[in-house]
Amino acid sequence: MFNHAKLEKNSILMLVAILVVVSIGGIVEIAPLFYLESTIEKVKGVRPYTPLELTGRNIYIREGCYNCHSQMIRPLRDEVERYGHYSLAAESMYDHPFQWGSKRTGPDLARVGGKYSDDWHRQHMINPRGVVPETVMPGYPFLMDEKADVKGIAAHLEANRMVGVPYSPDMIANAARDMTAQVNPDSDGAEAVAKRYPGAKARNFDGRSGPPSEMDALIAYLQVLGTMVDFSVYNAKENLR
Repeated sequence: MFNHAKLEKNSILMLVAILVVVSIGGIVEIAPLFYLESTIEKVKGVRPYTPLELTGRNIYIREGCYNCHSQMIRPLRDEVERYGHYSLAAESMYDHPFQWGSKRTGPDLARVGGKYSDDWHRQHMINPRGVVPETVMPGYPFLMDEKADVKGIAAHLEANRMVGVPYSPDMIANAARDMTAQVNPDSDGAEAVAKRYPGAKARNFDGRSGPPSEMDALIAYLQVLGTMVDFSVYNAKENLR
């Protein structure tokens, strides 16, 4: 009791004690991380974005979509019931920067892949109120006419590789070819895209033939969100608990 009272009455001694306790706690929490190869659990199915999907992600960021749409479902009942399985850390392991977000003017997009058709997304981008009357989202019709940056995509893959995304030399060398092939499902290159990026879909996302447009890229990105992981496995494990 006497020692405790002495500690409370002496501000310098209290400060030293606080620093000692915080330092010990910090070491206990932080030191083990230096011995771990990764703090993110590896999840089957998660892969780097295809060149087309990565281009779409760049457009998503460029147009500020993250200001109104988050990509993180919290483990809360109301969010899981509305959007689906809560987000896993591994789903964002190749995102630089991640798109978790902190504000939802529009719905969360972490599980939007496959929820709507390509045509729905195209119409939504061209005239949002044509499919969602109450939305305040602006239109992006110009994406249909803007050609995606095919020549510069290899540099984007290379930059992502520098920060840890496992793009192989083969992926980087064939980036432009893969990007064009993904919007031409009947081409020989479409099969190569599927081999390099398992589960990647090849089709005319914007409904037009020809070189990839920015609309192609953005829809390809939206359609892959939340589709890489088989959540039926996780749901089955949780039901067994």
